[in-house]
Amino acid sequence: MPTHPREVLVAGEAPFPVLSACEHFAGSAKLIVRALEIQQRMHGQIDVTADCEDGAMAGNEQAHMAMVVEQLNGTHNCYGRLGVRIHGHHHPQWRHDVDRLLSGAGERVAYVTIPKSNGVAEAVEVIAYIRKCCVRLGIERVIPIHVLIESQGALRDVWQIAGLPGVEALDFGLMDFVSAHRGAIGSAAMRSPGQFEHRLVARAKTEIVAAALANGVVPAHNVTLDLNNPDQTREDARRAREDFGFLRMWSIHPVQIDVILDAMRPDFSGLQTACAVLLEAQDADWGPIQFQGQLHDRASYRDLWHLLQQAQAFSVPLSDEVKQRLL
Repeated sequence: MPTHPREVLVAGEAPFPVLSACEHFAGSAKLIVRALEIQQRMHGQIDVTADCEDGAMAGNEQAHMAMVVEQLNGTHNCYGRLGVRIHGHHHPQWRHDVDRLLSGAGERVAYVTIPKSNGVAEAVEVIAYIRKCCVRLGIERVIPIHVLIESQGALRDVWQIAGLPGVEALDFGLMDFVSAHRGAIGSAAMRSPGQFEHRLVARAKTEIVAAALANGVVPAHNVTLDLNNPDQTREDARRAREDFGFLRMWSIHPVQIDVILDAMRPDFSGLQTACAVLLEAQDADWGPIQFQGQLHDRASYRDLWHLLQQAQAFSVPLSDEVKQRLL
């Protein structure tokens, strides 16, 4: 039986997460249902995150989480790609969030997003509590963790945070990051072009992406605040992808979804060749081959296989042979 590329190309490494390039945030029952309906129409091409932090009214946290648990267990969540942002470590509600979420929908939540960490120690404590609750509740799956990097302390510890077990994505929280600088970074840096040109913000984005990719974690870019300008969203997504290496971006309005997916879409013009090279390499037990006059070895195989995985994430049609042998 042919050896799967995972056994050869990334042997000893954790598989790189294959996530949608668009993560859509929704903070009310109406908006969550609407987002899940869009997810269904798009055949699961987007992830949806239910917001229990900024999306929950103060004093109404318990009812809000109960609503989110209901949505997680409901028929609209047919792809199982609904994650939840809980309260941050500084908030007295965060443990209650974890308890109610995992006891009510621990087998259904796609991932848990941790906001407002001031450093690796806080992220470690929240993750440990999540794992402890899973053990107590008999939840055997390892629930993926997404960590928001939106403070100077979190940025200082970003390489350690990215390396924590179970962390699947690092999200950049632009607005909180800018405001944490007490006016030293002007508010123009919360929007474009400032968010890409201010040196402190560009440094933060670069460091987050570098730490994420080095640790096999997906870097996710912040939202575009201009909801009425899809062209701005498209340009922000393009720059996030091409200039900084982000592989995912947040959406906060349905009109942003398609343009984010389009701008974040890799160049798949060489996908057919990639599949042919990988199939031939597999037949050669992953030794070096010559294909159309060019030498290929495991370094190029790894790059081509990553392209194939991205094609799968973007729902690009692939042959049955490719799916069976290479994915």
